[in-house]
Amino acid sequence: MDNDKIFDEVREVDLKKTMETSYIDYAMSVIAARALPDVRDGLKPVQRRILYSMIELNNGPDKPHRKCARIVGDTMG
Repeated sequence: MDNDKIFDEVREVDLKKTMETSYIDYAMSVIAARALPDVRDGLKPVQRRILYSMIELNNGPDKPHRKCARIVGDTMG
């Protein structure tokens, strides 16, 4: 491979500006995907997964106590 060709494709960028825009893009995607509740039910995705896991385990107020580690394990995989 020709080294001159490799260096022709390298672009110089301002590190500070690139980090700012990359961080803002990442932060906004995290907020939109994980931190904001859904308008349909008011739950965050992780809360929805926990409730679904509890339903799958047939966990309810009329059932015997279960350790939260079981639900967390099922939720996280």
